[in-house]
Amino acid sequence: MSNFKFTVDNNSNILKFQQLVDAIMDSISQNELKQGDMLPSVNQIMKECQLSRDTVFKAYAELKKRGAVESVPNRGYFVTKKRTKVFLFLDTFKAYKEVLYHSFLNNLPKNISVDLHFHHYNIGVFEKIITESIGRYSKYIIMNFDHPNVPKIVNKIPSDQLLAIDWKVNVSKKQSVVYQDFGQAVFDCLHRNLAAIKKYRQFTFFYPPFTYHPKETVDHFREFCKENKIKHRVIFETDEFEIKSGELYFLVSDRTLAGFLDQCEEKGFEPGKEVGVISYNETPMKKYVKNGITVISTDFELMGKKAAEFVLKGDPIHFEVPTQLKIRSSL
Repeated sequence: MSNFKFTVDNNSNILKFQQLVDAIMDSISQNELKQGDMLPSVNQIMKECQLSRDTVFKAYAELKKRGAVESVPNRGYFVTKKRTKVFLFLDTFKAYKEVLYHSFLNNLPKNISVDLHFHHYNIGVFEKIITESIGRYSKYIIMNFDHPNVPKIVNKIPSDQLLAIDWKVNVSKKQSVVYQDFGQAVFDCLHRNLAAIKKYRQFTFFYPPFTYHPKETVDHFREFCKENKIKHRVIFETDEFEIKSGELYFLVSDRTLAGFLDQCEEKGFEPGKEVGVISYNETPMKKYVKNGITVISTDFELMGKKAAEFVLKGDPIHFEVPTQLKIRSSL
């Protein structure tokens, strides 16, 4: 019989059966409960925790469904095998992040469970969720962002358990990272497609006020245009975003891409003819919209695969995921 103990938090919004599931999964992940350990009986949990029989049975059924425990007739419930629990902390859930997420899951075995959280660039949420997660997971996969408090928060996590992904910001030399380059890689993509870009009389970068896209992309856009003597401008306000014939637009937000397509519809412009557009970040639908939207994007499927490798192997990693420009009809 294991020494597993559980206390119900009656003030929590989490259902009681789920609290019991989480507590057992945490104990397995931290090796407090080991393979072959016998769990407390249903009657014992009911008595000690003041839970109904249905609640305990529901929790044990969920654990059986996850493959974490098995029941032996006339004996009880036993831990089947150690399960690794991973903390995945993304900024927001957009279409291209879904590609990353499913690639990550698909490259992990079924005995590894993943808890997904979002911070939405809110430093208070970021700190609270990470602080509450410390010690509960074997690996932490985190999307950092540009805020001065981020380093001291992520430094609470042992460096051998931490992987920063997507944006190489607030990452120390001892921490692992799988990232994309928002600067020189963008410059290089544009330069390799110089002839197509020069078909247009002006190249406009719309960096809207609501985006968190790294500003180094703006700097390298300007550098590219100046070096190649391309007439260009950067706009920051939505009311400045009025598309004009003969211009090429560089958009880092799918919301602004939708606005661009709305204006094309209103003005009778066909992307790739009267106007051009390059959108940041590949999504499954962009290859089909208006016969194809040209994108600059990293490989989010590869990023998810590399993150899964870190979970499985545990070796330090410092990997830049390539960024490419995929030419479609909109350019």
